[in-house]
Amino acid sequence: MAHRQRTPADSDPEQGRADKTCASCGRRIEWRAKWADNWESVKYCSTACRAHGVTATDLRLEESITTLLSARATDATICPSEAAKAVGGEGWNELMEPARRAARRLVARGELQITQGGAVVEPSTAKGPIRLRRPR
Repeated sequence: MAHRQRTPADSDPEQGRADKTCASCGRRIEWRAKWADNWESVKYCSTACRAHGVTATDLRLEESITTLLSARATDATICPSEAAKAVGGEGWNELMEPARRAARRLVARGELQITQGGAVVEPSTAKGPIRLRRPR
């Protein structure tokens, strides 16, 4: 028997399954049947995110992104690498994925937009180079 494809109704808030964002990586959490009894308490999308959590470095990256954007024109954008360089110095390359995670968390809070080619993109599915800007 073939599996049924998920539809937008599967994440319908009226059915008690409102969209959620992972507290660690900022990606959208897909509803799973095994979470039916405790959906309200689900905070992380995976065991890896649960183990990682949100570190002091992650919070510094969020602050760096906010600071860099506030120092620029209202419609200006930044690259996540700028925040990684500000926080990590010489070892900034290791902070690229944490900087992208920080950006996704800021998007989930409505404080930021992620763009590619000037268009706003879904943070959970964006691949390749991204830019960060304040919401318009």
